[in-house]
Amino acid sequence: MNALALEQRELDSAPPPMTLSPVMPHVLLAEDDADTRRLLAWALRVAGYDVVEAGNGIEVLDEMDSRIRSHSSRPFAVIILDVNMPFLTGLDLLAALRSAQWATPVILITAFGDEAIRAEARELGAFAILEKPRDLDELRTDVLRTLSLACAVDRKRSR
Repeated sequence: MNALALEQRELDSAPPPMTLSPVMPHVLLAEDDADTRRLLAWALRVAGYDVVEAGNGIEVLDEMDSRIRSHSSRPFAVIILDVNMPFLTGLDLLAALRSAQWATPVILITAFGDEAIRAEARELGAFAILEKPRDLDELRTDVLRTLSLACAVDRKRSR
């Protein structure tokens, strides 16, 4: 990641988010490294996303369960999962989401992106597999691209 050494005061003093729509897209971000997670969440918030953070696979499941139980009217527009996390990997979570017929687009991020991981992620229906470290502008562009593709798929299904 570029600028992983950003201080909390720099993150807190960021300009207000530029909204992409009247309702900020809701993103679930799961990354076990706290500094990386904080930086990625900051970059997405500055771009206008409403970000919920999770530090491991269990926290992702807890967040999803909470949304289901509360009948949340704000589903996640995109889920970003680190491939290598404690308890449940990003691939484990993606497989569980797909077996439960959860259609939310998933982006996987990894520092260890060998071809076997990429093949499994594609087979499970990941929208993108991104390498870490990642330029923050590229991350925002990839999230926006994923949202656009997901909208196009939804429109095509509803016809």
